[in-house]
Amino acid sequence: MRKNPEHFVWLAAFWIAVYLLLTALPLFLLLFSPAPSPRGFWRDFSAALGFAGLAMMMLQFALTARLQTVKAPFGSDLVYHFHRQISQVAFGLILAHPLILFVTTPSTVSLLKFWNAPWRARFAVAALAILIVQVGSSIWRRQLRLDYDRWRFWHGVLASAAVVLGLLHMMKVGHFVNLPWKRSLWLSYGALWVGLLAYVRLLKPWLALRQPYEVVAVNAERGQAWSLTLRAKGHHGLRFNPGQFAWLTLWHSPFLAKDHPFSFSASAERPELLRFTIKELGDFTATIKQAVPGQLAWLDGPHGAFSVDRYPHAPGYVFIAGGIGITPMMSMLHTLADRRDPRPLLLLYANRDLDSITFREEIEQLAPRLNLRVAHVLDRPPENWTGESGFINDAVLQRQLPEEFTDLDYFICGPPPMMNAVEQLLLRRGIPFGQIHTERFNLV
Repeated sequence: MRKNPEHFVWLAAFWIAVYLLLTALPLFLLLFSPAPSPRGFWRDFSAALGFAGLAMMMLQFALTARLQTVKAPFGSDLVYHFHRQISQVAFGLILAHPLILFVTTPSTVSLLKFWNAPWRARFAVAALAILIVQVGSSIWRRQLRLDYDRWRFWHGVLASAAVVLGLLHMMKVGHFVNLPWKRSLWLSYGALWVGLLAYVRLLKPWLALRQPYEVVAVNAERGQAWSLTLRAKGHHGLRFNPGQFAWLTLWHSPFLAKDHPFSFSASAERPELLRFTIKELGDFTATIKQAVPGQLAWLDGPHGAFSVDRYPHAPGYVFIAGGIGITPMMSMLHTLADRRDPRPLLLLYANRDLDSITFREEIEQLAPRLNLRVAHVLDRPPENWTGESGFINDAVLQRQLPEEFTDLDYFICGPPPMMNAVEQLLLRRGIPFGQIHTERFNLV
């Protein structure tokens, strides 16, 4: 499963080119001969923005379909970040379409009178209203305190409704889709969207049901975390790269789309026995401790690009973790130990206090099996503490990093402020950007 990093560079370039092509393709093909008669620059320009925005909206389904081949060169967190940002761009393009018409042709404002307007305008107004609700609820979900599972369900429903209404609006206007092959182009985009929905909502849950797991144990960890151990039931388990994650379904059927992403925290060398370590933060995470041995669970994975296996030729690794961000690091450390990897390793682990150090004893037991040095950094150290205190800052890095620190690969996972600060510190110390790897795990 370990591949040369150049493989992912070429794969990333390929998928970027595919995305740009699919976004721009409708704009170019709709102008092919016989081209429709011009209606004025601003009117045609506004239509072009609408076409581009709708194409981008439809491609959003591909970004969230958990296609491992697509996400492999980027990592899931980067793809989801792009999804969030580009959705706002698409919304801006779609919103600009009617605004330009209202400014340049004031008479079109009358189309907002929903019940008196023609159907092409009704479809457009309804689509835009739904998009406003969808985008607003996504941006301010936490401020609105929307339940994640309900929001996720309605997010998909609203997106689907907006796309359908947008297509109906386009077909009813008909100016740039006045030929059968042009309408077929957009219908093919629709077919891609329907196919992705069927893949995510039907095929993937069905595949998950065919490979169930059963709970073996639920163990309390330091730092208000719980380790959930699963055993493959009737199959050989799940092959993954250390540091990756999977979407876990517990208590519900996979068809209900109530799964949540968690990092593996045990060795990748035992695919039949998997462990997830989950911090109790409320909602779903608070139910993990209630799982009982023999209970069924289902997985969708593996996902993610945060792994030492992506950089097999590095002379050594530095792991910088904060709080529960230690979980993917533990998977990598256990795997390297099982492989008897002799390379030098450094773990900088920041926590609030001594009792908050998740896996404290496990790390101590693991260290003799590796060429590993561990440095704990405590915000509230106990009396007579001789280790690092405060936060991971430049002074801590200067004391702890080895002499040849610019040759090593760095893995960072923890609270976003810590990750941002540490990443900047490493860059200022001359670490090449390509040797710094982060797992931000913000997938919603």
